[in-house]
Amino acid sequence: MARGLGWFSLGLGLVELLAPQAVSRTLGLRGQERLIAAYGAREVATGVGLLLSRDPEPWLWGRVAGDALDVGTLATALDGRRPRQEAAGLAMLAVLGVTALDLASACGLASRRRGMAAVRRRLPEYARRSGLPAAPAKMRGAARDFVVPEDFRTPAPLRPWGVANEVA
Repeated sequence: MARGLGWFSLGLGLVELLAPQAVSRTLGLRGQERLIAAYGAREVATGVGLLLSRDPEPWLWGRVAGDALDVGTLATALDGRRPRQEAAGLAMLAVLGVTALDLASACGLASRRRGMAAVRRRLPEYARRSGLPAAPAKMRGAARDFVVPEDFRTPAPLRPWGVANEVA
């Protein structure tokens, strides 16, 4: 998922970097071309980070933060005074959908990492254990004199016909 988001980030960033006028005109954000280009540079950097990094988690959180900036910027295009509000609304929905993916990926990596670390801390070393409290030779025959407690026994009326009178 992180690699796919990296390629998506790279593609979107290149579009924003190479054609900020077209993007701002389409979204009704005229006059914001430099901001769109800066967002493009951020997307390209994040995409490269996701594709080349061994640990994509910080880059995914960077995408989540960038998505928050994108949502804030797109919200200004929905103020009722700008043209192309429908396009800005659709872009807002798309950004929110991608934000959900970014957030799910980042949280998934974080929880998996925390979970694995917790498992490593909690699990004792079992390599030299047999699972028995004593050596098998010492345990052999230890339960021969065991008597099942009365409250553990099946009540006499529920026992099979021949067994009811044998064990009391």
